[in-house]
Amino acid sequence: MRRPTARTGSRATAAAAGRDAGDEAETGPERRCLATGAVRPKAALIRFVLGPEGRIVPDVAGNLPGRGLWLTARRDIVELAVTKRLFARAARQPVVVDDDLADRVEALLAERCRDRIGLARRAGQAVMGFGKVEAALAQGKAAVLLAAGDGAADGRGKLRTLAAGVPLVEQLTSDELGASFGREHVVHAALAPGRIAQALIADAARLAGFRTDPREAEAVLESDGTGSR
Repeated sequence: MRRPTARTGSRATAAAAGRDAGDEAETGPERRCLATGAVRPKAALIRFVLGPEGRIVPDVAGNLPGRGLWLTARRDIVELAVTKRLFARAARQPVVVDDDLADRVEALLAERCRDRIGLARRAGQAVMGFGKVEAALAQGKAAVLLAAGDGAADGRGKLRTLAAGVPLVEQLTSDELGASFGREHVVHAALAPGRIAQALIADAARLAGFRTDPREAEAVLESDGTGSR
């Protein structure tokens, strides 16, 4: 369902934040969330642009043309922006916003994480299976651990014990991890140090904002700017 929105007057804080965010030039490493007014690193935000026919389009890669409208990477904040019509106020024109915008962002982030894991696998920078993950940790070859969110809790606990200080990503399901490795299900995996691993950590932190409690999601986003735990 489409939600047409129009510019309306409001003295609410969120509306003021939206106007300020829409006025900012796209320079520097930080952006202002149009819903909360908080200035944060781009890695903790989701960028949106005005697409054809005035539709709001999520730009999780941050490279689509047009002026960006930024929101903190949390489901409740995206839903607030839709409900309060903050995109239209920030854009200063009528826009079309899909009711399922938060679901679309979640799907795009999950796809982005799966793609990064698949890229690491093809580059020989990823292993799967508890034994191989344990070996990678012992050899100092694991920069990020992956544990299926629907896997056994004791398995994730064992990984935390073995890998103190190594980021643990647990936002993906066993089906999603399996798809990255060309398997039906994968519960445990690890990525080697490098740019792919660092990019995955940042994307998984944003995905956490759509798959976990808002307070937990905020803690992941605030942890160190990359989402590592």
